[in-house]
Amino acid sequence: MSRERIYLFDTTLRDGAQTQGVDFSVEDKMAIATALDRFGVDYVEGGWPGANPTDTAFFGAPPKLARAKLVAFGMTKRPGRSASNDPGLAPILEAKVPANCLVAKTWDFHVDVALGISNEENLELIRDSVAASVARGREAMMDAEHFFDGFKANPSYAIQCLEAAAESGARWIVLCDTNGGTLPDEVEKIVGDVVKSIPGARLGIHTHNDTENAVANSLAAIRAGVRQVQGTINGLGERCGNANLISLIPSLVLKPQYAERFDCGIDAERLKQLTGISRLLDELLNRAPNRHAAYVGANAFAHKGGLHVSAVEKDPKTYEHVDPEAVGNARKILVSDQAGRSNLLVRLRDAGIELSPADPRVARLLEDVKQREFEGYSFDGADASFELMARRSLGLIKDYFDVVSFRAMAERRINAKGHDTVVSEAVVKVMVDGELLMSVAEGNGPVNALDQALRKDLGRYSSYLADLRLVDFKVRILTSGTEAVTRVLIESADAKGNRWFTVGVDANIVNASFEALYDSIIYKLHREGAPAAKGSQRARA
Repeated sequence: MSRERIYLFDTTLRDGAQTQGVDFSVEDKMAIATALDRFGVDYVEGGWPGANPTDTAFFGAPPKLARAKLVAFGMTKRPGRSASNDPGLAPILEAKVPANCLVAKTWDFHVDVALGISNEENLELIRDSVAASVARGREAMMDAEHFFDGFKANPSYAIQCLEAAAESGARWIVLCDTNGGTLPDEVEKIVGDVVKSIPGARLGIHTHNDTENAVANSLAAIRAGVRQVQGTINGLGERCGNANLISLIPSLVLKPQYAERFDCGIDAERLKQLTGISRLLDELLNRAPNRHAAYVGANAFAHKGGLHVSAVEKDPKTYEHVDPEAVGNARKILVSDQAGRSNLLVRLRDAGIELSPADPRVARLLEDVKQREFEGYSFDGADASFELMARRSLGLIKDYFDVVSFRAMAERRINAKGHDTVVSEAVVKVMVDGELLMSVAEGNGPVNALDQALRKDLGRYSSYLADLRLVDFKVRILTSGTEAVTRVLIESADAKGNRWFTVGVDANIVNASFEALYDSIIYKLHREGAPAAKGSQRARA
């Protein structure tokens, strides 16, 4: 029996960006879009070009996605304007993307109060805007705003709005529970009525979580016939958030009642990336992951002492509804700490390191990982540092140069114009091929100065680093008090489009930063195949 296709639409970068306290940079957007593409979602909604400088810059040089279609979001044209002469619609239609998603009013109350036009005029806005997107060769979609409230108030008109989009060539018409107040039984019944007019193969669902039912509502809509589902990583979104794709996707893939009927394009191997994607977002947002999050939380498969541990050791299914490794997570037996070997082997294979499960070095490396994480490291969002740690432990990394010492300072002074200014300066001494090299550099803060000084003169290695750039820098204080531990996450990139994350942890923020910077450079040299240093030098632990 062939399974029906469910298409996954991620709106983290648009609807998720409306979360209070969330402010994505262009680099954040690039990293998230690339991770989602690698994971296997079908659509990545990148934002609203023209609405703000960040989204405009993002769409000005959009990431090259291998699988997912990048979507530009916007509104239908304004009343009284043509689709070809609307300054708000133009950036969406001109964006260099394969798909557009246009939001439209489908509740007659909003048509009257918010737009101040007739119901028929609103239908024309929908028809003309969707047709303009199709004419540009885009895959056109319409978000039916407040659809469920509109359907309850005037079902005939709400359906007319959907039909206007369908007749104009919309590939997808998405039913939005915009205020999150609809419950699963209502969603299933209303969608069941809608599919009598619009084929489910052209319908999507977009739910908000104001009643803690966004995922349940999405599943109800799928049962009733929709074949596209929208949501965000970790349920990000305004107010109470959106449908959480991190819990929705594994339910579709692993629960038999859905897995036997539907294919959402995520196979068993890709699903193992789930936990990493969830934690990557948290790292980029500089916030602690929810340890109790379904499927991916650090405690999602944690078992404390007593009867639970005994039962789990005999049969994990007793207290685990799915295999934790299926979603990239790991079982945590708190009293015996038995877990992680298989997950570690997967991550090693991703880094190109093949080891037998029986290799004694695997157990030692696992203990190293656990000790580092106890000290404050987080490798879920820092794959480059994890790979380097593994290669150092296994003796698989070359020795390039040795850092003898470094110093960073920030000085407040009066400049030539009589204004207060702060100047940061760094001095770094390194040993390369037996020669001591010292570099001094100024920068925009101590970390930038250290970065400039460290890369200023590395002898024959400097040419390998010419296109290396630091694109993001995040700091998190892990413990409070006078002995606070700091974790620094650095994102680096090169001209080839490669991006990688490194992490450093220390009570001293400058030392933590330097550790992450050092790893970034070593990772770049490793990727470039740089030769080992001449002679014997101390390897960095």
